[in-house]
Amino acid sequence: MNGRAAYPSDLTDDQWAVVGPFLQAWKDRHPSVSGHQGRYELREIVNAIFYQNRTGCQW
Repeated sequence: MNGRAAYPSDLTDDQWAVVGPFLQAWKDRHPSVSGHQGRYELREIVNAIFYQNRTGCQW
């Protein structure tokens, strides 16, 4: 992970070990048409989705 503080909704290393390979396999089978590799790690994207799901949209 990067240098940010972890949120309670973040995946643990054990959880990521289960989910990560499936997401990476999907990403490998569905490359970007433009060849863009993405700016963010898949784990951080999943963490953001879980955070949003837990907290809702508070603005």
